Amino acid sequence: MESERTESPAPVAEVFNSIRERAIAENSMVVLLQGLQGEVTTVDLRNESTARGRVVNVDAFMNVRLEDVLYRDRRGKLTKLQDMFITGRNVRYVHIPDHVDIMKTIESQLAKIHRVRNFASHGGGRKEYAKKTK
Repeated sequence: MESERTESPAPVAEVFNSIRERAIAENSMVVLLQGLQGEVTTVDLRNESTARGRVVNVDAFMNVRLEDVLYRDRRGKLTKLQDMFITGRNVRYVHIPDHVDIMKTIESQLAKIHRVRNFASHGGGRKEYAKKTK
């Protein structure tokens, strides 16, 4: 659960690793969770434990990476962790902070996905693989 960590860099733009992940994300509510990057939130786990920390990353499969985590096991014992990775299948519930505007967050994340999808059609991408026109 705990791993060695160096100084964390500033938040970077969300990177969608594959077409499959983009399709899953834009067709599910995982885009809302991806919009929580940088926010402090609580994740309830299926084994009745909880983890509260800053969201570093959420992928399309709802795998969540948190930093500066306060982990409470099912017996109530608290443990402070620098870093924690939670697999999507272990997530029961993610608390959305009250100050987060859900609709704006979803729209913003969908716009990021569409920007990535349309990047190559607007002259971006690798030139050596560009389609040849006749």
